[in-house]
Amino acid sequence: MLDSFKLMTPIVWLTRLLVGAYPQWQGCAPSSRQRIYFANHTSHLDTIVIWASLPQALRRHVRPVAAKDYWEKGVLRRRIALQELNVVLVDRRRTEHANPLDPLREALMEGSSLIIFPEGTRRPQATPSEFKSGIWRLMREFPEVELIPVYIENLHRAMPKGVLLPVPTVCSVRFGAPLQHSPEDLKEDFLERARNAVIELAQA
Repeated sequence: MLDSFKLMTPIVWLTRLLVGAYPQWQGCAPSSRQRIYFANHTSHLDTIVIWASLPQALRRHVRPVAAKDYWEKGVLRRRIALQELNVVLVDRRRTEHANPLDPLREALMEGSSLIIFPEGTRRPQATPSEFKSGIWRLMREFPEVELIPVYIENLHRAMPKGVLLPVPTVCSVRFGAPLQHSPEDLKEDFLERARNAVIELAQA
């Protein structure tokens, strides 16, 4: 056990210490196959918790997607985002010359896997709200990428909105079975199935 802790980076060790981040692979196994992990979003810690719950060998190939306006504030956040997590930073403001999905497309074309939160913003509740269309658009453009639903349990209690430091607690990260999909899937039907896949993990 001690040897396994020595292999952890400081951020992984601290995450395990504070909130557990214990992975439960219920519908799939860890794999080097290119994937999009999509999860419920209840806390600023979600990004770190999913990344830390992955096996060490996979982390270097999996890039969390996170809001640029939050993770570029302050030296510590910027260091965690850029040097530790290799985050894909997204400017959520769509302009005439920029699309928020462009950095995600670039990362997928480079062969990286992604961690995304289709709700688009944090919700301090047990089940996810309606998903935005970004995951559907990525699925249609990259149909060969595996889609893995993820449910983070209990994390909103560790770091609710407005709290600066996490409260020690125990959370689990449940990885479900790959979501079946086709570029022909209608947007509304696909988004409902994707959301329900996460909700089913909440009830497991």
